Amino acid sequence: MKVPFLDLQAAFGELQEELDAAARRVVASGCYILGREIECFEAEFASYCGARHCIGVSNGLDALELILRGYGIGPGGEVIVPANTFIATWLAISRAGAVPVPVEPDEYTYNITVERIAAALSARTRAVMPVHLYGQPAAMDGIRELAGQHMLKVIEDAAQAHGACYRGLRVGSLGDAAGFSFYPGKNLGALGDGGAVVTNDDELAAKVRRLRNYGSRVKYHHEVKGSNARLDELQAAMLRVKLRRLDEWNRRRVGVAERYFQELAPLSQLVLPHVSKDADPVWHLFVVRHPHRADLQAHLSRSGIETLIHYPVPPHLSGAYSEMGFALGSFPRTERLADTILSLPIGPHLSPDMQALVISALRQFG
Repeated sequence: MKVPFLDLQAAFGELQEELDAAARRVVASGCYILGREIECFEAEFASYCGARHCIGVSNGLDALELILRGYGIGPGGEVIVPANTFIATWLAISRAGAVPVPVEPDEYTYNITVERIAAALSARTRAVMPVHLYGQPAAMDGIRELAGQHMLKVIEDAAQAHGACYRGLRVGSLGDAAGFSFYPGKNLGALGDGGAVVTNDDELAAKVRRLRNYGSRVKYHHEVKGSNARLDELQAAMLRVKLRRLDEWNRRRVGVAERYFQELAPLSQLVLPHVSKDADPVWHLFVVRHPHRADLQAHLSRSGIETLIHYPVPPHLSGAYSEMGFALGSFPRTERLADTILSLPIGPHLSPDMQALVISALRQFG
């Protein structure tokens, strides 16, 4: 038996009739950009997140960049960001013209902390961008309180946390604005690239709508220098189908995570994720740590089990940010995590037999 990291074909198979019908509806409509499908999806996803506005955009990176541009956060500004995130979080800040200021995460939840944010504040700080990493919300109450004291924007990177809750509220409604990704492997994934900005800020929503569409509200009348960052009708239609199953599929992920916790707890060298008491994660990823990660990953591969590393190279050590002058050892906790983390198979279509094989192989390794 082979165990894929995530089975996207099974996800399509479960929804094939609905997805086919949605695709035919879009093709037959003759409207493929900024039509009824995206209007409906935006209303449905905003309601799902508990926010007033959703603006569909081309991907998660563009979502974060457009939020920053909408708030006028650019050259001369700094944005505090986790050191241990996917590079897109940093790239959004750089593309807006601002400077990412990385801070170390909590070593158990892997999320950014209020104490580290406070230590990184400067006169140039304009925003904090917490990442709900691996599907677990960051400690948003403290982050919001600190940001309010210093008149900073709080921009959620919710790319991995569709449907996750913090103290009963869904991500997307916890800060000033949130950027989502609908990359196919996400909990809510399109059949291609896609993203969204979610916010309760009426003014920001209006600005992002212009910025995603060449800076225009009325065709050929361009008020600002915008970009082409629109979510297309076909992807919006696919997402509408999948949104109806999101809570159910998230519950399946929770069930997989619970079994991992129960059956892997006796393994002394395997460090399992820690869940904050205020968080209801949706387990986009189930990330463990092991001092012999490379050997463990090779052992699982020989057993037919696919695993991934999220992420092997922290942004501060990537060539893309070499000009910032960070050296090995600049963020030791982040670097230790990058050297020891391993993402196990998880998803709404991981069968009990497949998960049993993963657990057995982990027990064999010890």
